[in-house]
Amino acid sequence: MSSRAILIISLGLLAAAWIVDMLTPQALVAAIMLTVPVALASVSLNRRTAAFVVGAALAADAAAGWYNGYRAGYHWDSIAIGNRLLAAFSVVLVGWLGASAQTSAERSGRLSARQRAAERADAMRRAFERIRATLNVDLVARAIVREGVATLGADSALLYRLTGVSFADVVYAYDRDGSDVRVQHSPSPAGLAQFMRRALERRETQRLAPTDPVARLCLDALDADHALIVPLCDAQSELGALVLAAHAADRLDADMDLFVQAFGEQAGVAMAQANLFVELGEKNEELARANHAIADRSDVIRDLVYALSHDLRTPLAAAAMTLQQALDGKYGSLPEPYRDILRHSIESNSELRRLAETLLLVAKYEAGDQSTGRTAVPLGKVARSVVDELAPMWHAKRLQMRVGDDETAVALGDDAELRRATMNLLANAIAWTPEDGTIAVRITRDGRQVLLSVEDDGYGVPKDERESLFERTSARSTRPGSGSGLGLYIVRRIAEGHGGSVRYEPVQPSGSRFTLILPAAAESSVA
Repeated sequence: MSSRAILIISLGLLAAAWIVDMLTPQALVAAIMLTVPVALASVSLNRRTAAFVVGAALAADAAAGWYNGYRAGYHWDSIAIGNRLLAAFSVVLVGWLGASAQTSAERSGRLSARQRAAERADAMRRAFERIRATLNVDLVARAIVREGVATLGADSALLYRLTGVSFADVVYAYDRDGSDVRVQHSPSPAGLAQFMRRALERRETQRLAPTDPVARLCLDALDADHALIVPLCDAQSELGALVLAAHAADRLDADMDLFVQAFGEQAGVAMAQANLFVELGEKNEELARANHAIADRSDVIRDLVYALSHDLRTPLAAAAMTLQQALDGKYGSLPEPYRDILRHSIESNSELRRLAETLLLVAKYEAGDQSTGRTAVPLGKVARSVVDELAPMWHAKRLQMRVGDDETAVALGDDAELRRATMNLLANAIAWTPEDGTIAVRITRDGRQVLLSVEDDGYGVPKDERESLFERTSARSTRPGSGSGLGLYIVRRIAEGHGGSVRYEPVQPSGSRFTLILPAAAESSVA
């Protein structure tokens, strides 16, 4: 019954009690009947309206008392007056008690509503935990329909996943009385698909109204009287729709809308995470296959380089020996032009041998096959030997070569690899220094480190090439004297393999300084 109807009834009862009170003698105080409409109003109406009815009842009590005395010749009996005051007190007391009862009932209702909301929130939290307990797409879908029935009060739930632009024929179904989730292979009804698309487009829950003919057909297909279409989506994409069906209207009432919306959002996030996990797994498998293929190709290329460079050294050494014997006159005297050709051929052969050895060393380092033997290596002796070996190269360019040696500069390392690093630094300086230039080699000791620096007054290194100077890509340089780009890379790998490093510094006004830093050998091992 509405508040307006209760107010009209209360006022009608008040008027009837007032009329009866005026028509009865004042000795028989009928004003006690005024408490009836007051009790009805104070329990059923709001406080302001109930107070109005109480005020009207008090006014009616006073008016009826005055009228009774007037009818008795302006005589008011003291007992009647006391009874009427008692009736007024009863009216106020009943009104206050009714208002207090109404307040208590409202407070109790609010507490009960809060308790129900807290219980629902706790149930939703536990449901979300169970849904997010796995990243398997199938298990997430099963958990969504199961928790949708258990938490939201539906009698049954259906989950349709969206694949591309259409809903998949695989549907997850669960009934309140069912033992487990069923996976059915059947297309969604045309009308239901329409409502699901609308829910996804608007990203809001759609309620199937029995008054809508299309919705009525969907309800008949679901064997339900009421149903909700809950969109499952995340911020970027639509994932599917959850259909909640019930026979009783109070199971899916409007009070559940906020909980249904929150459930749909969390379910959509869980599905998106599961889909992302699957996609990441597939991408990882593709990446693993690609990496495996790249590794296989790298192994093949490394093996080819290793075999080629290794097998080239023997014929190149034999050819060098033959050419040198011919130049020495073992096969008879040769005209000077032919001897010049032999000299150039011997120099080219030496370049090829160094390139083969460089490639072989690169292949070994890339394969992780590097030397582990460590002995005391006097770097000054190594540097002077390399300078003598490269003498034809720097003499041909009329370069001045200076070597500053520190006898205490003894490194701990592999003699052959440190010799290769020294040779690469010197060959690099010779190649990048113009004719009549100067190259200075200095070997010093600094505490537990030994430093070998090669300084030239050549072309220098542009700023944009310095970061990649010790990488295999440094061969991009177009400066005069640029080589294969592997020499400085080999130096870095050798230095790092020995626990040291190599650095570059520009020299003003022009030139470069490369410094090889290596661990010093212990004095006991030097002795």
